[in-house]
Amino acid sequence: MTKRFKLAVLAALLAAGLVVAAGLVGWQALHAPLPLPEESVSFEVAAGTPLTRLATNLNEDGILPHPRLLTWYARLTGDAVRIQAGEYRLERGVTSLELLEQLVDGNVLMYQLTVVEGWRFADFLAALRAHAAIVPLDLDSAQIMAELGSPGLHPEGQFLPDTYVFPKGTSELVVLRSAHEALKRALEIALQARIADTVLDDPYSALILASIIEKETALPAERRKISGVFQQRLTRGMRLQTDPTVIYGLGESFDGNLRRRDLARDTPYNTYTRRGLPPTPIALPSAASIEAAVNPELGDALYFVATGEPDGSHRFSATVDEHNEAVREYLKRLREEP
Repeated sequence: MTKRFKLAVLAALLAAGLVVAAGLVGWQALHAPLPLPEESVSFEVAAGTPLTRLATNLNEDGILPHPRLLTWYARLTGDAVRIQAGEYRLERGVTSLELLEQLVDGNVLMYQLTVVEGWRFADFLAALRAHAAIVPLDLDSAQIMAELGSPGLHPEGQFLPDTYVFPKGTSELVVLRSAHEALKRALEIALQARIADTVLDDPYSALILASIIEKETALPAERRKISGVFQQRLTRGMRLQTDPTVIYGLGESFDGNLRRRDLARDTPYNTYTRRGLPPTPIALPSAASIEAAVNPELGDALYFVATGEPDGSHRFSATVDEHNEAVREYLKRLREEP
């Protein structure tokens, strides 16, 4: 073995050693926690942003110390062309490889909106359009329902109260569609599980009654009782005489104080002046109220009034005399309150 050959072998071994050492250093760097300037940082990736540009931006922001290393690794694995657009949040302790995994999986930052039981459609739409992560559209109610595949359908009651989760930049129609489909599923499930006889003619009638139940009580134990009262009244041809429908019919003119003249003011929603159910739901009913509408507790009660107790409970009565006495007790309680 010549001296020249030995030197060549030595040089090759040294070069290989350097490559291995560099690889180990690089591998350790990819597994080391990123030096985040805060406990968590957020950033956005626009559609079409190349990984090289993104890595450089993160480096300039003090997030990614070795942008070329990550770019090289991502090209080697093929991940460089698989990153997804969106808003991301990094928590302290995350590594470069975990960052890349988030980008490839599209593990974007999610926002949420809770649709409250008993909200009107207008409340839902206003909250949705005021949300910072939502892209609002210039559509009226009729256009929204047409876009959702239900042209001509009144939007009230057509969206299920729940908490909806979505990424930044989501169109309002995406959330509206989710809530509308959830409502249809809840109504279908309730109808399939129905065990009690009702006087309701169709699913839409059940939805209307469910919305009234939603506005009348927040107590789970009362929903089926109130459903039973209303269905007994419908069976006997009695007017429902429920204040929430009157309030809905008053619209923007309602100032928070329901007066006797309001009860006499005839609108399609005034169940003091008109028999039967109002023409549409008056609120967004919960799944529990829908279930109560199709499974009423049919007793002898035909009336109910608030007790004035802090729990929001009601007293149920079978006769007018009993009901009038319950009303007197309620009014007395109100007068005695400081």
